[in-house]
Amino acid sequence: MTEQAPEYEVFAIRYATREARRVQHFIGGDPHDGPMPMDYFVWLIRGGGRVVVVDIGFSAAIAAQRGREFLRCPADALGLLGVDPDTVRDVVLTHLHYDHVGNLDRFPAATFHLQEADLHHAVGRHMRHAYLRHPFEVEDVIGVVRLNYAERVRLYTGAATLAPGITLHPAPGHTVGLQFVRVNTRRGPVVLASDATHFYENIDSDRPFTICVNIAETLASYQLVRDAASSPAHIIPGHDPLVMRRYPPPRPDLDGIAVRLDVPPRDDAD
Repeated sequence: MTEQAPEYEVFAIRYATREARRVQHFIGGDPHDGPMPMDYFVWLIRGGGRVVVVDIGFSAAIAAQRGREFLRCPADALGLLGVDPDTVRDVVLTHLHYDHVGNLDRFPAATFHLQEADLHHAVGRHMRHAYLRHPFEVEDVIGVVRLNYAERVRLYTGAATLAPGITLHPAPGHTVGLQFVRVNTRRGPVVLASDATHFYENIDSDRPFTICVNIAETLASYQLVRDAASSPAHIIPGHDPLVMRRYPPPRPDLDGIAVRLDVPPRDDAD
């Protein structure tokens, strides 16, 4: 008999932001330049007796170094939803860019789940090029290598089931080994796209984000994301401030901090 997947709760936690412009978010620029801020998120999946954290953000020190506005420590922010990072058993790393892997030490009990191709890229020959290594922090990459030696990293070479109703899917292009997460919820499968699409507009207009190792693969991965979602409303991009407007907070005091993604988007969000 097939095990029925739990219907998980899913949350996005906003931990940083930055001012930016439209020309910075599309390869080839944008003919209608104007402000287009970027938010930074980590995601929490909870249900069926399981807690999974998807990506772990960056630190205040890295925020200052890279000119980002740091709003809150993403590991500490999990406590606002009743989760102690010390007890988290599973962390999915969608890829190894600095804004997704910067708090490894805050999850001492976790196994980290990553596509093997992303680690190979981050330690391989391409890192001699400043343009390609810019989105990485070398200490984060070394940290993952150390964790792998400590038998705390699961490396995948394709799609995988992390738990009933939680699956991992390669979507290369932004990085060599990017993966997104598909989660069963009460409103159907929700796709945590991470940087498979930074903004709704990237995937909606088939215009990749400016940090991209392979344009053709990015465009193909947009279709993989679409195929994994039952509707566009089930796709959650990795950096779009619209996420905070389209979905409700789990409780009033978390307005502007966290939203629930396992419920339908609000009708008046845009």
